[in-house]
Amino acid sequence: GHETHKNVASVEQVWDTALDAEVDRSAIVIGVGGGVVGDLTGFAASTLLRGVALGQIPTTLLAMVDSSVGGKTGFNRPRGKNLVGTFYQPKFVLCDVDTLSTLPGEERIAGLAEAVKSAWLDSEESVAMLERDAEALTAGDADATIRAVRMSIVLKSRIVHEDETESGRRMLLNLGHTVGHGLEAANEYRGIRHGEGVALGMIAAMRVAARLGRGRSEETERLTGLLGRLGLPTDLDERLSSRALEFIGSDKKRRGNRIHFVIPRLPGETEIELVALDELRAALE
Repeated sequence: GHETHKNVASVEQVWDTALDAEVDRSAIVIGVGGGVVGDLTGFAASTLLRGVALGQIPTTLLAMVDSSVGGKTGFNRPRGKNLVGTFYQPKFVLCDVDTLSTLPGEERIAGLAEAVKSAWLDSEESVAMLERDAEALTAGDADATIRAVRMSIVLKSRIVHEDETESGRRMLLNLGHTVGHGLEAANEYRGIRHGEGVALGMIAAMRVAARLGRGRSEETERLTGLLGRLGLPTDLDERLSSRALEFIGSDKKRRGNRIHFVIPRLPGETEIELVALDELRAALE
């Protein structure tokens, strides 16, 4: 499913197909596919008959390392990404990296951005592991991929267990997503993959950290270097537009004229801070 399909019409299709088949509350809805399929399936399951069982079988790297775990569901609206949704945990998540053998290389590379995000949130050891495995990961090596998927799932599971509904610590998982979602929305979800937006969004977050006196150029260079070695975009200035910055004002983490923004520092030392929207835009313009 493409991001442009992530709308209420697609959810209605699942609802109506299930209701036409006369399912009852003992049914299970299983999402087989990438992040879009998983998010739509999850929302449909959470609302169908007021909630039926859900299973996730992610078949893209991005869905394996991030979206299939944690129970976030939802769809997009004209004002931005994922603005309507629920928290609804799957009964199981099955990740089989063999399914990635048919995934286009660019899609697999884009998924690595979420693994970089997880590693930076986790620890120095996890970042160093991705740096060591960079060439193997870009080549699609199964062992390196399993290491990245396992690290990401363990990290996300730990954070979600502490804060399921994103009232605090879970916001850390939005590293790179505030600006990343703005870039996606500004491009109407065409020409930029979610992982590519997250990669650029992480570089933007480093820039904001520096503006607030929290970051060092060494960290920015290290993160940018790792993203580049993995084949992810790093050309933030060429892609950032005033339209993308406008979408940041619609972000779910906004509180009045401020926004909960994830500030990356050293690996394993990331913080959440309320930043004025004007200050955020000034740091990026």
